[in-house]
Parts: sequence; C-alpha cells; structure tokens
Amino acid sequence: MGCCKMEVQYLTPEHLQGFDNYKYSSVDTSPLSNYVMHPFWNAVVKICPMWIAPNLLTFTGFLFTVANFILLSIYDYHFYAGGGGDPQSDYPPVPSWVWFLAAFNLFMSHTLDGIDGKQARRTGTSGPLGELFDHGLDSWTTVFIPTGMYSVFGRGPFSISIMRMFFVYWNVFYNFLFSHWEKYNTGVLYLPWGYDASMVGCFIVFICTGFGGHEMWKFHLPGGYYTSGDVVEVVLYAGSVGLSMPVAIYNVYMSYRHGTGKMRPFFEMLRPLYSTCVLMLATTLWVCLSPSNILLDQPRIFFYMVGTVFSHICCKLIVAQMSTSRCEGFNWTLFPISALAIVSLVFQPGLGFERAAVYALAVLSTLAQIHYGVCVVRQMCRHFRIECFKIKLRED
Repeated sequence: MGCCKMEVQYLTPEHLQGFDNYKYSSVDTSPLSNYVMHPFWNAVVKICPMWIAPNLLTFTGFLFTVANFILLSIYDYHFYAGGGGDPQSDYPPVPSWVWFLAAFNLFMSHTLDGIDGKQARRTGTSGPLGELFDHGLDSWTTVFIPTGMYSVFGRGPFSISIMRMFFVYWNVFYNFLFSHWEKYNTGVLYLPWGYDASMVGCFIVFICTGFGGHEMWKFHLPGGYYTSGDVVEVVLYAGSVGLSMPVAIYNVYMSYRHGTGKMRPFFEMLRPLYSTCVLMLATTLWVCLSPSNILLDQPRIFFYMVGTVFSHICCKLIVAQMSTSRCEGFNWTLFPISALAIVSLVFQPGLGFERAAVYALAVLSTLAQIHYGVCVVRQMCRHFRIECFKIKLRED
C-alpha cells in the first residue's frame, strides 16, 4: 500500500492514447549489425525458453552493465589503476580476472539487449512497453560502459585527462540523444552504426587487457606525440560528431523537406535538446571553474551523476516521441544541479561541500530515475493489462 501511495501518474491520457496508436519504425543499415550480430542473436534466441519475458532479458542485460560499474568502482574508483601503477602503490593494477569478468558481463549485456525484441516477437508480446523499457535502460548505460573503458587506460601519460574524458562522455550522451531527437521529429528510429561497433570493441579491449594487462596499451604512435588513449578518443568523436550526428540532422532536414516528418515549428523541433544543453552548460562551468577541482577529486561519482540526470531527461524524451506528445522543455533536476553549482562557484565553501553536493545529487538523480521508471512501467502495465516481467497467459 505504501508503494501505491508514492506512485505518481506521470503518463497523461494523451500519452496513453499515443501509446495505443504507436507503431515501431526503425532503419538499421549497419553491416556489423545485419551480417554478424543479428544472425548470431537469431541463433541464440532459439535456446531461450518461451516463458521468459522479453523485459526480463532487457533488465538482466542492464544489470550486467551495472555490475561492471560496481566491480571497477571497487578496484579502480579514481581511475588510477590503469595508469601503470606499481603493485606496491596505493593504486595497483586491476587484476586480470576482473577484466575477463567485465568482458563476460558486457557480452551478456549486449546479447540480452539484442535478443529481447526477438523474444518478444517469438512470444507474441511485442508492444510499446518493451521498447520504452529497452531504450530507457539503454540511456542509462551510456555512463556505465564508457566508465569501464576509461579504467583500461586510466589517468596516466598514455591516456587522456579527466577533463577530456568528461567531454568524451558528452560525446556519447549526445550521440544517443540525437538518435531519439531524430525519431521525435521523423517518426523513424535510425539505428546508429556505432552502438554495436562500440560494444564489440569494448569486449575485445577487456579481453585483451585480461591477457596483456594495462601495459599493453602504454604506447605512442609513430612520431612519439600521440598515445593509444588519443586514438580511442579520436575514434569516438569521429563516429559520433563526424558520422552519426550529421546523419541525424540530415534525416530530420530531409523529412521536413519532403513533408514526411512531424513538421513541428523550428523551436519545437529543437525542444528535446534544451534540457541536455542546460545540463552540459551547468556541469561544464562547475568542473571548469570549481575552486576545489571537484572533477579531479571525484570523477567517477561526478560522471555517474551527470549520466543519470541525462538518462532521466532521455527517458522523458522517449516517452514523448513514442506517444507523439510534446517533449518537456526543462527537466526539474536541473534546478538543484544549477543551484549547487552556483553555490560552489560563487561562495566557494570548499571541497567538503562540493563532495557532499555531488554525492547528494547522485542520490537524488538515482531516486528520481528509479521512481519515474517504476511509476511509468506500472502505469503502462495497468493500461495494457500486462505484467512487466511475466508473460501473461492469454484467456481463450
């Protein structure tokens, strides 16, 4: 009863009506996806019992990425272990077995994420809840997976700085956001090529690190200036800023030019981007001007906090684009973030306050994200008369 009293009806009648009329539409042109991953997933899903609900596969896959985040937080909280630390120092290298386990977890996450939709079609349980559940959790993994990669290279001379990694996160966030902004305006989800490539790449890196250790990534390119960490950074930017984002913008432009898009006014078309831009501005000013260098002191929890708020914003965008309703313009979580950032920069209360602020925001954003997700799922289950993690037997 207590849980029911705390439930908020986040979905309006307009949302629910939009979900009733929703039809999934996507385009996947990735060679890796079409010729490697889908054939593999088609074979794997055949061994999955018919009684397993697709959402259970989705959620279990998500938990594997969370497990990696927790595991590497234990062994490399501050990202120093990959910097080539001495085993006798305060930051010894991450043990090999951790990387093998991380590779397994990532493989399971990617596989379960790949077969959940196929399982839904096998069992006749496809619907908007499954897509919302899948994409909503995917938005949260945008912070968990890059964190594991950064632990491989660490805060050393062969990697990139914490500040540069902060902007790599934003590169990943915007890459995800643009896909759903694109669907918000076109009605079609154009699946980016980079997702499967990045997951396979991370898996290979984890496996190689398990065999060769951190030291195998400690090298300079010919010329002696650029490092292995620089290469990974450039590849990530090239795949998103150089490819995925321009393609998304082009697809939106063409849909408006040909009249096949949602044909919203210009500023309404950009509305899904407002909250994320404010989040980026507020957190960038905070980390760049922080008198206590909070990002250098608490990088992992700061990354997690920003990624969780970003996911919360994305979940509301996904609800809007699936229900063909108006996306919110300003997410409420931006108020406490902006307020604490201003207090830290203007009044300079010290490192203790900034640490407490970041941890408090991390807890607040996590609770907000979980509460929103649980309430929306419960509301959709009642509306469609289904269960989230069980396949409801059809009445004859």
